Amino acid sequence: MKNSIEKSDFVLTPYMKSNDFQATYQILNTVVPYIFLWFVAVKAAAISLWLLPPIVTLMILFSVRCFSLMHDCGHYSLFSSKKVNRLVGFVLGVINAIPQYPWSRGHAYHHKTNGDWERYRGPTGLASTEEFAKLSPLNQKLYELRMHPLMAIPGGFFYLAIKPRLALILGTYGFIGHLLTCLKENSGMRLPEIFASYKSRNWYTTAEFWDLLFNNICVVSGWMILSHYLGAGFFLGIYSIILTFSAAIFLLVFFVQHIFEGTYAHKTEGWDYLVGALEGSSYLEFPPILKWFSADIGYHNIHHLSERIPNYNLEACHNQNIHLLSEVKKLRISDIPKCSKFILWDSATSSLISIDSFRQRAQFKARTECQSPSISADSFSKIKISSK
Repeated sequence: MKNSIEKSDFVLTPYMKSNDFQATYQILNTVVPYIFLWFVAVKAAAISLWLLPPIVTLMILFSVRCFSLMHDCGHYSLFSSKKVNRLVGFVLGVINAIPQYPWSRGHAYHHKTNGDWERYRGPTGLASTEEFAKLSPLNQKLYELRMHPLMAIPGGFFYLAIKPRLALILGTYGFIGHLLTCLKENSGMRLPEIFASYKSRNWYTTAEFWDLLFNNICVVSGWMILSHYLGAGFFLGIYSIILTFSAAIFLLVFFVQHIFEGTYAHKTEGWDYLVGALEGSSYLEFPPILKWFSADIGYHNIHHLSERIPNYNLEACHNQNIHLLSEVKKLRISDIPKCSKFILWDSATSSLISIDSFRQRAQFKARTECQSPSISADSFSKIKISSK
């Protein structure tokens, strides 16, 4: 940062207070219209399928807003009560088919390490330049394909519709193997002790498991019931479109809020939390209607300064502290394609670079080494061969 700014310089505390009335109003003006739109979609489909696209588009936007409010619940900021945040967050998670509590704990780790790219490689797990250089040409192309913005569409469907179900199945399968091993060893452990001793890659605590389990029960039961009453083809078709595109939207938004040219991408040593919040998070300027549907998540720099600030206070807090935000990157939706090029972390320069830049550097380095009089052509070829 060009100027020495401390967190205490910001006016944050007045904006950290939750307003239960405003939070309740936000839940009502989001969930009620979303449910109502399902009834409208059923009636519209009986008249003409051509009436569905604008209705489904609205449903996608309300699904995005559900996710944004769930995100606030995960930070215990939407309501003043922790229990109410957990309960409402669970319900919103069921609407979007994602277990809220495990997601929020993983998201909390992102907040603790934002800008420390040795510990957290962004929302899509970016490769370092060293890791990318070791990949075969085919795997490098596959990496480029995986990181393409359009991959947020199938990725969004997998993220919401499949991953939580798969996590429960794989985790349960692993637990059964752990249970049989404990019984075979005749260790005398009781079932609660066996469960507590099981370490899964799919959940980290018992509380996460129960949230994952009950979310899956509610979600899959809801799918079955609604498929029965609305028709499986109609419900699953509409619902899949909503999940896919709402997830793609918030994946892309989350991506561009941290991955852009000049973002703070430091090593663990010397990493600074405040700089990570201000220079490792963007201010994404939305049109007014998208600000509402995204619950002001575009003020992401303020959100990272204090995750306890509820969405309905973010804009006011931003305006109050705008004189301290000169180092914050300001982006628009049109910048997403440009930002999507910066998909390699260069630890040497503590920056994100494009694959084209990486290859240009590699070619320049190779030409420089070839022209060096201290290295013969034979010895250079041996170096190249041994490094493969």
